[in-house]
Amino acid sequence: MPTTQNWIENYFDEASDAIYLFQDDTLLVSNKLAKDLQEELHFAPNYLVQVADAAVKQKFAPTDDCFSCSIRNLMHEISIPITLANDKRHPLNYFLIYHVIDVPTKVFSLTLKSRGTIDRMDQMAEQRELSRYVSEAQEKERKTISEDLHDSIAQSMYSAIMGVRRLAKDHLSQTEAEELTAGIEKQLNDTLAEVKGMALDIRPSVLDNFGLIPALRVLAERSEEATGITISVSGSAKTDVLSPETQNVLYRIAQEAIHNALKHAEPHEIDLLLVSHNHFVTLEVMDDGKGFTVPEHQEFNGRSMGLMNMNERVKALNGTFSIKSEPGNGTMVTVKFPVALD
Repeated sequence: MPTTQNWIENYFDEASDAIYLFQDDTLLVSNKLAKDLQEELHFAPNYLVQVADAAVKQKFAPTDDCFSCSIRNLMHEISIPITLANDKRHPLNYFLIYHVIDVPTKVFSLTLKSRGTIDRMDQMAEQRELSRYVSEAQEKERKTISEDLHDSIAQSMYSAIMGVRRLAKDHLSQTEAEELTAGIEKQLNDTLAEVKGMALDIRPSVLDNFGLIPALRVLAERSEEATGITISVSGSAKTDVLSPETQNVLYRIAQEAIHNALKHAEPHEIDLLLVSHNHFVTLEVMDDGKGFTVPEHQEFNGRSMGLMNMNERVKALNGTFSIKSEPGNGTMVTVKFPVALD
């Protein structure tokens, strides 16, 4: 059975990074990948030591040349971008990780990590974080819908049921029955209107049936009728090149931006502009309201998800999101998605 020492040696030799162990300037040992890389690219291990030493002195100068002094400043590790095989068609980009193992004996390691691998790992980590953020936002939205169904719709339906039971069991005069029937009918109509409103808030059918621009116009008309504020939609973007997911996010951005403008900005007019460019589609939502100082308002409250939550959804679809505003000068929300246009 292999000993612990064998396992450690195997792990070191088969590591996916090139690892060199030095004492002072003397190479003690290197793993298989380090040896293969050294043979392929024809460089001396001490070249890496010189690169690391120069980086330390540059980062922490002025300093004396003693090993322990540099290490105290170094705090045991530093990452240095380095490119090998500059003379070849495809140079190799790495991070040189300088890690102190033992200060008294001046033992340290130099590890070459592929920059491409690190970038991919960072992207994967960021994508996982975005997915988690979006999942939490969706769960929060479901909770809001559940509360609305329970607190409003369910109560209205229960009240209507009680009215129907009263019609069936109580001995009411014709006038009383007609009044009760009219009341139940009104209550059911109000509940139906509320359900339709919730459905439109979640995802309007016009978005699926006719596309993004007609859906934005319906949204603007509904908001204008409810508030009396002028809301216009313009632009001729080629929305058929956008995925349904992207169109939905653009719609929700417009919805949230209008909601926040009406709630906080006291605008006289709100303009929505959806435009196609050579390689992207842009949505701008502009209001002439009182504006605000953006850094002081990192979160936006709305009926469902705030604009900063929307920012995470935009990033998850490789888009960009920005808010520009100043007190007294209105607000502009801009969303941009890359597309392949003819």
